[in-house]
Amino acid sequence: MIRVLVADDHHLVRTSIAHLLNAEEDISVIGEAVDGEDAIAQTRELNPDVVLMDIRMPGIGGLEATRKINRGDNDSRVLVLTAFLEETFAQRLLDAGAFGLISKGSQHNEMVTAIRRIFTGHRYISPEIAQRLVLSRIDAPSNPFDGLSHRELQVAMMIVNCQKVAEISDRLFLSPKTVNTYRYRIFEKLSVNSDVELTHLGLRHGLVDGFASAD
Repeated sequence: MIRVLVADDHHLVRTSIAHLLNAEEDISVIGEAVDGEDAIAQTRELNPDVVLMDIRMPGIGGLEATRKINRGDNDSRVLVLTAFLEETFAQRLLDAGAFGLISKGSQHNEMVTAIRRIFTGHRYISPEIAQRLVLSRIDAPSNPFDGLSHRELQVAMMIVNCQKVAEISDRLFLSPKTVNTYRYRIFEKLSVNSDVELTHLGLRHGLVDGFASAD
């Protein structure tokens, strides 16, 4: 039996995925996490075989949660479920230790196939994401977010997810002054002047889901 933890902040999405996976004879959903911190905590407690991880969640988000789970003392493998098809973020997720990447547009049978392959020790990247990764190496235009450090990208993702400086400070265990330093450094590197401009830039380059443009 493949033991799966589903991490997604949308209740309907999370419970729907759990229902579909539990219908498979060889898969059992043993937990549901509502954000990145919850996913890390439940992974430590339950040690699932596969963590099905959404990226755009409150708090530290799926990218940092993937990194911490990969560095933890467990055998869990992370399968990322993402709407970010931009190759920059796909590569960042792989660098963070993701064992597989599938698009939110994937069919149910592809998700099940990916979980089974990862459980047996094989990596899985959905064809559309794999194609973007290949094409990104062939004369592709640069992405402005490429120039951000890991911490800067993490703060940028939290800003475009409408998290305020005080909340980011609490989540990352940083002082508000340090968060603001990162914030202004991000603005300088990306040539933007406000959180709104940063969000619009993120939307154009795949950092933000399409529906987030109204945030």
